[in-house]
Amino acid sequence: MSIKEEFSSRWGIILASLGMAVGAGNLWRFPRLAGQYGGTFLILWILFLIIWSIPILLAEFSIGKKIRRGVIGSFAGIAGKRFTWMGFFIAFCTLGIAFYYSVVTAWSLQYLGFTLKNLYITLTEEVTLTERLIENPDLLANHWNEVAYGNPVTIGLHFVAVIMGILLLYKGIQKGLEKANKILIPSLFVMLVIISVVALNMENGVKGLDYMFSIKPELFSNPTIWIEALSQSAWSTGAGWGLFMTISSYSRDKEDVTLNTFVGSFGNNTASILAGVAILPSVFALAENEATAVAFLQSGNQSLTFTIIPQLFSSFTGGAWLAVFFFTAFFMAAFSSLLPMLELFIKVIGDMGFNRHKSSLRAGLFCIIFGFPSAYSLDFFNNQDWVWGIGLVISGLFIVFAALRYGPIKFKRELIDVDSDFKVNNLYFSICLIFNIGLGVILIYWWMSQGYSQYPWFNEAGYWNVFDIYSNASIITQWSLLIIFGVIFNKWIYKTFSK
Repeated sequence: MSIKEEFSSRWGIILASLGMAVGAGNLWRFPRLAGQYGGTFLILWILFLIIWSIPILLAEFSIGKKIRRGVIGSFAGIAGKRFTWMGFFIAFCTLGIAFYYSVVTAWSLQYLGFTLKNLYITLTEEVTLTERLIENPDLLANHWNEVAYGNPVTIGLHFVAVIMGILLLYKGIQKGLEKANKILIPSLFVMLVIISVVALNMENGVKGLDYMFSIKPELFSNPTIWIEALSQSAWSTGAGWGLFMTISSYSRDKEDVTLNTFVGSFGNNTASILAGVAILPSVFALAENEATAVAFLQSGNQSLTFTIIPQLFSSFTGGAWLAVFFFTAFFMAAFSSLLPMLELFIKVIGDMGFNRHKSSLRAGLFCIIFGFPSAYSLDFFNNQDWVWGIGLVISGLFIVFAALRYGPIKFKRELIDVDSDFKVNNLYFSICLIFNIGLGVILIYWWMSQGYSQYPWFNEAGYWNVFDIYSNASIITQWSLLIIFGVIFNKWIYKTFSK
């Protein structure tokens, strides 16, 4: 792109970082894990923020600020021409998520409409959702199935979400992404604060808060909680996505890498805690007992958000209003995270020589087309979430590799510390990078050994089980095809995106 674009101020890039990190996962995955493991999870979650997420994000931010190209070109500029295929993997992995993340935004709009309709019925007909559930207990479950499988409204809203994002980003960084985040992020935090205050003032609501921060030392011996804490930190902060690399490519010349990284990371964790404070007290206040409350929280990500939350809020006076606030916040979180994913795609296409307008139109068209299968079928959505969600760990390891290959101390001195007033310790950064190699391998091994599929490798007939939603065969096949393509066409990819 011939004209250099950049954020107008530090707040612009900080809000963009928060918009990237604070997403739907903060509102539906974090409360479940915090409710399941309490304060023990929180300690490990913060630990992995410091060990895994922050060092990787520091590396990402500094690479983007230094090279100022899309993810592929920026990565190749640091790791070297031979390893361009790794940058290609990082970019495609995040695009794989972007193609279905627009569907999450569509779901949030669907349920915002559902809660508005429910509010209207409650006010005009004086019939609450709870009363309708007594007549039809499967109302919410049936509605979710209608939304998730072949629903024309979901497909249409998927188109709308992408088009809305492209129209905003089409205007450029300052008039598009920066301006949108100035509205979305403060509004999101205000919504979360409102929900939290209401939840804490409910009878027995404080019990949920006590449970959330209670530490149970015996849980530290459970390996599952360690993996869950690591995965939540890695995926929630955006470590390994390449999004920080994209955002920082628009940073001002003297931008403080370390300060921006820390503000974005801890801002994300603050939003997660606010979401936990909003949801857990509500669950504990309305459940018959603690066991029932925990069962609610362990019911699963999608179930918790789209079937439990509406039912939960409908159980008390004013709950219909609170449900509208919640799904408004959910939409803001999902949309604010979709924007940098689309921007990553626009930036990558721009490196091919297209201007911003042409890049935006192409990015939007690709996202609409390749997101259609996930909008049409929840099974396809779950497969892509499974494959590329775990793929983010590979992306994180590639970024670690680039920093180690450059030399961790040299990398920190020349790329991170140059304009940073606040600096982290050299030994801390170096040890974390090396330690994260083992962490990443353990995480991938653990996740693939959980047996989410009955036939993880070969089906009952003995064939490679590539079409199973949660099979390891599906993961390895899609990863391998992407890596093989990247390695074979490495020179072409380098010339196309780095020259």
